[in-house]
Amino acid sequence: MAGVQGRVALVTGAGAAEGIGFAVARSMAEAGAQVAIAATTRRIFERLEELGAGHAAFVADLTDSAQVARLVAEVAAQLGEPQVVVNNAGMIQQGKKHTMARIEGVSDADWAAHLAMNVTTAFNVTRALLPDMQARGYGRIVNVASVTGPVVTIERTAGYSAAKAAMTGLTRATALENAKFGITCNAVLPGWIASGSATAREISAGKRSPTGRPGRPEEVAYACLFLASEEVSYINGAMLVVDGANSLVEMK
Repeated sequence: MAGVQGRVALVTGAGAAEGIGFAVARSMAEAGAQVAIAATTRRIFERLEELGAGHAAFVADLTDSAQVARLVAEVAAQLGEPQVVVNNAGMIQQGKKHTMARIEGVSDADWAAHLAMNVTTAFNVTRALLPDMQARGYGRIVNVASVTGPVVTIERTAGYSAAKAAMTGLTRATALENAKFGITCNAVLPGWIASGSATAREISAGKRSPTGRPGRPEEVAYACLFLASEEVSYINGAMLVVDGANSLVEMK
């Protein structure tokens, strides 16, 4: 398989050493891509040191379309126009408080923050990259959503659930509008993953899955790598669940 060999790949939300984003970046680099990694803080340059030569790192707030435009231009200047993007930014941003509340207790600010972080980020990056992908006649877009929202949900996560469900809607719309340009857009929906940000409660929930353990970031990364590959040209608008069969359990 050609996979992503020789492609320029942008991976967002890659700042955490034990996170899904950096696991995706490593898998892309190992598969021969030139990888641009982005995060909201300068710790992304620590990740770049781990990736090694031939790659690049950038700091940007992806909820800000102007910063996204700057990011895309800087990636193009250093590595070339991205032909692959993995929209992983979202869920948790270090240094910011995340309030869980029932729907009637969700503030306007918290609602807006969940949507901005979990779906506007992907929208801004996708919108910025599509014109070049369309002109090139090639593109692979992978959105890291979640089973929470599109498949299942948890009490007091209305903002997060709604945003991740919206991300799958964005995935389908992008796929439909761009299939004729040789562009695919698919989503990966992780379940309980033992990332660096996982809580003890989330790890415990993963241990009660049918597989008997939470997933590993690299297991999500390989799903992203598959959907980002050149050969995966007829899978478009799909939702790939990576949750150890947990969402299949009806009797709990």
